[in-house]
Amino acid sequence: MASNFYIKTSKGVGSTWTLVGGYTVGSSVLSSVVLGVSLSNTTGSTISANVGVFTGNYAAGTASNISLLTNAPISSGGALVAVGVDQKVVLQANYSIYVQSGTSSSLDVVMSVLELS
Repeated sequence: MASNFYIKTSKGVGSTWTLVGGYTVGSSVLSSVVLGVSLSNTTGSTISANVGVFTGNYAAGTASNISLLTNAPISSGGALVAVGVDQKVVLQANYSIYVQSGTSSSLDVVMSVLELS
């Protein structure tokens, strides 16, 4: 079994659900383990953030999602670890992590993934 580590990033996330780093688990992958998702507020005021696990195609309107984090406040210049330390998330083929902020262009995101194939 092969394993690969990846870092995926998204910069300036706003009020539209955004696929973190363009990463969706491929059909040839057994599973992916999300080791960490860190959210950083790049503005001068408190924002709220949402993180979800999506399956299907969000852009085509055929996705369903499960919330990992809903309206979590992040203070000015602060950060929040949505996944990490004691919590990991396992994703199957065609699953992905999306993020959203309550404020336009206010959130930077870093996601670490271990892919098993």
